Amino acid sequence: MPLTDIAVKKAKPTLKAYRLTDSGSLFLFVTPAGSKSWRWKYLVDGKQKLMTFGLYPDISLAQARELRDAARRQKNKGVDPMAERKTVKLVRRVASENSFSTVGKAWFTQWKGDRNARHADYTLRRLETNVFPEIGARPVSDIQTLELVAMTKKIADRGALDIAKRSFQTCSQIFRYAIAHGLATRNPAADIKPSDILVSRQKNNHARIDAKELPELLRHIEAYQGAATTRLAIKLMALTFVRTSELIGAHWAEFDFESAQWRIPAHRMKMKTEHIVPLAPQAVEVLRTLKIVSGHSKLLFPGERDHEKPMSNNTILSALKRMGYQGRMTGHGFRGVASTVLHEQGFEHEHIELQLAHTERKSVSAAYNHAKYLDQRRALMNHWANYLQASLGGQVLRPDFRKAA
Repeated sequence: MPLTDIAVKKAKPTLKAYRLTDSGSLFLFVTPAGSKSWRWKYLVDGKQKLMTFGLYPDISLAQARELRDAARRQKNKGVDPMAERKTVKLVRRVASENSFSTVGKAWFTQWKGDRNARHADYTLRRLETNVFPEIGARPVSDIQTLELVAMTKKIADRGALDIAKRSFQTCSQIFRYAIAHGLATRNPAADIKPSDILVSRQKNNHARIDAKELPELLRHIEAYQGAATTRLAIKLMALTFVRTSELIGAHWAEFDFESAQWRIPAHRMKMKTEHIVPLAPQAVEVLRTLKIVSGHSKLLFPGERDHEKPMSNNTILSALKRMGYQGRMTGHGFRGVASTVLHEQGFEHEHIELQLAHTERKSVSAAYNHAKYLDQRRALMNHWANYLQASLGGQVLRPDFRKAA
């Protein structure tokens, strides 16, 4: 007679193990210790085998019958259910051991080869910051195209369009590596292009160089033969990455050397709220030198003809043109370079956006936002200044986030 739920529930342990038989060779095995497990007898090539489905009450009578029926269907197709289950477990174990992050790091070890150390470091940091937290734990063979799309859009939604595009392209390289080493059968990034899912950045006049070109530009700035105030203006713009209008309109009264802060008043800001620029030691040094040159004026950068008005907003652009960067770099371009480098080096997006004065301020909190995350932003600005200094000397500098804690 087939078993009933009541009979299974009331089955008690005895001095010896025993069986309660159900239909179709399924039975409940009860041990002296009181455990109850579902088992199924079947024949393969004339040999009897015993398959265990799990413990009661984790597996109910109805569930045990469903498992038996599924195993019987496999057997009728000529497949040994137990052998198939072992194969599935092995495949799952191999898949879990070959997670995207594991394969990605193996790809990186091979890929970096003789590549530029700074470029390789940025690539790995971009994976660790943007990609691995999203899909790193997933088996590389299981990842679908929609997962890549979601990850890429999430990066782009925070304003890091270039990083989103590069992350997608790097993922495609990792999948090709996985296929070549028998760890995946297809590349889910192969069917689409970044342009299929990312909105193109609107072109504007703020041309900028790539980060790899920054060291050469810094050397050109140091060797600039034009007016000293112009050279110092470009250096200060590089160190603070403020807007051109915010720089050339700066007044000495806005600077506090003791606290190493530049407070740009609301009426000079695009967001119409006060903006604090933490000053790194390198920026303070530039300002002290500038003080000798233009300290007699209320303006940091007074015009050549009318000292009561700031220098022309074309002064920096013209200087960059003389250095050979026409159409390649603008004063505003330092903002884009800083944003790209700081994002790639793992600094928090919100901290970067606040320092760029991009974040929109709600009227209720407008009076407070100018000082939000000030400690973290100071660490960010100090790192950026050190990064520029190291770039000028041809060094590779990695951020120390402990200073931003």
